[in-house]
Amino acid sequence: MKRRKPVVTPDKIRIRKNDVVKVITGRDSGKTGRVLQVDHRRGRVLVEGIAIVKRHTRANPSRQIKGGIAERESSVHVSNVMLVTSGGVATRIGYRVETAGGRARRVRVARKTGEILDKRG
Repeated sequence: MKRRKPVVTPDKIRIRKNDVVKVITGRDSGKTGRVLQVDHRRGRVLVEGIAIVKRHTRANPSRQIKGGIAERESSVHVSNVMLVTSGGVATRIGYRVETAGGRARRVRVARKTGEILDKRG
């Protein structure tokens, strides 16, 4: 009988969807991409154009699925990526409390540059 790996959740995932990250280890090290999805339970992120794997799919005409070999992204562990600032610097993430209009809120800050990473719309 096959044993499953225990799910180990990291303490805190500071990377969010649509962040630009740089891969720091593994076969795609040095590449950058946008985060498409964050899996908090498994501690993994799906990054655009990173960890490309080939999936062999069978054709299913009723669902309009073409068969063949399809390439898609695979997830990467969150410890193997680093957030990139707007200046292109890979950095760790810290937090700072900002008060605006009498309201305090926590914002993400780049540890290297001090730049605020959260974009308010």
